[in-house]
Amino acid sequence: MQKPQRVLAREMEWSALTSFLEHPDRRLRLAVVSGRRRVGKSYLLRALAETAHGLYVTAVVEEGVVLARRRFATEIARYAGIDPRLMADADWETLLTTAIELTAGRGGLLVIDELPYWMAHSPELPGLLRLLDDRSQAGEGPEGGRVIVCGSALSVMNELLSGTKALRGRAAVDLRLHPFNLSTMARHWGIGDPHAALRVHAVYGGSPGYRNLANVPPPQSLAEVDDWVVATALDSSQALFSESESEYLLREDPRFTGSSLHYAIINAVAGGATSPSKIGGLLELSRTSLTRPIEALVTAGYLRYDSDPLWERRPVISVVDPIVRFHNLITVPQRDLVETGQGAEAWRRARPTFDSRILGPHFEECARGWLRGQTATALRGAAGQITSTVVNDGKGRARHEIDVIALDKRGGRAVVGLVGEAKATITKRGMADLDRLDMLAGLLSQHGHDTSAATLAIFSLTGFHRDLIEAARARGDVLLADLETLFGIREPVVTPREG
Repeated sequence: MQKPQRVLAREMEWSALTSFLEHPDRRLRLAVVSGRRRVGKSYLLRALAETAHGLYVTAVVEEGVVLARRRFATEIARYAGIDPRLMADADWETLLTTAIELTAGRGGLLVIDELPYWMAHSPELPGLLRLLDDRSQAGEGPEGGRVIVCGSALSVMNELLSGTKALRGRAAVDLRLHPFNLSTMARHWGIGDPHAALRVHAVYGGSPGYRNLANVPPPQSLAEVDDWVVATALDSSQALFSESESEYLLREDPRFTGSSLHYAIINAVAGGATSPSKIGGLLELSRTSLTRPIEALVTAGYLRYDSDPLWERRPVISVVDPIVRFHNLITVPQRDLVETGQGAEAWRRARPTFDSRILGPHFEECARGWLRGQTATALRGAAGQITSTVVNDGKGRARHEIDVIALDKRGGRAVVGLVGEAKATITKRGMADLDRLDMLAGLLSQHGHDTSAATLAIFSLTGFHRDLIEAARARGDVLLADLETLFGIREPVVTPREG
């Protein structure tokens, strides 16, 4: 099936879902789709159902079981062209069976969006889907049925296929939708200036659902960004106000307790605490007492927990939603000004914090994201994992951060394909940056890691001095990439030679 033009990007996801639909197996097949709120799951699945002539139905939060079943019955009746009263009092098993039978005869697709809302009052639904799957595997029921269940409550969706849950081992597809990258987000918002788009991305991330909530046009230049932020994230009357959106995101999962401890942990991470020990230090709690609440927040999709590839016991915890980070670092410290309508003054005071603690780290992550899609042309060596790390100097007296590193881990030793820095400063990068990368590569070698084929990479928001460009071209092991490169507007300023 051809992807509709209105669906931007999502080629990989569309291919996976259409392959699921077109699989030659005539028995019932199940798929699970999940993702954070506003990431575009419903938009994608509506387009898929429309293209496949399937039935799309969405659950509604806080809707009781009787109303939910009646609305499902109404959707089935509309799809079949029959009187809704014929199914008004049907139970869940009858409704699911009827929906699968009807769709199997037309295109084979039933989509149930936001399934966790129904599971809140009807926890038997996954078990009923398993029952129908068992019947299909035994040769009973219609041929060609395809069911996709979807949800934003990640803790619930993650458990659907785990442990002893009813659908474990039953789903042919388990697809997680992620936000748009920089260039796709800019296309979606219609922002032509990379510098403006980067800042919008740093505030709201790549979730496409934010665009339609904005009550003002997106900024088309760097000069327009300040007014745009004040009119959206820092205006308490707008849907995109950071406090309103953060609260909405943090309460979307029905299994999230919303306790003061969970909020305190998120606030600590947004403020820069990247490990359980640092979080515990800020909250005056022991590291062990934070294990379960941190795991709950990771499972629910609020926090991301990574491990440093060179220091396996060094966790790196970060906030998933950029707007939550923005709210904690920008809005909360300026709350009095924001709540009294002085958003412009609040933003003026908060700009240094935004540049150093939001824009800088966000640019680093965008550089790593770009590299993950460019490893075939940007690297000369290994690239099994692309992340950040730290390395100690020879005497162990200082720790040096490495913004971008690409490597393959082989036992306790890493084969390094790239060592890089990503700097979102107003000054162009020069020879001192290349000298520092040479030093970092040397330290990695001293620690026993193989850097013999490593590319040295510098990502810059504002470009490079001429002497650095000339030196990089002469060496042949250096990658220089600016903001326009990350947006796919042009090739890297300098690309390493092969070999």
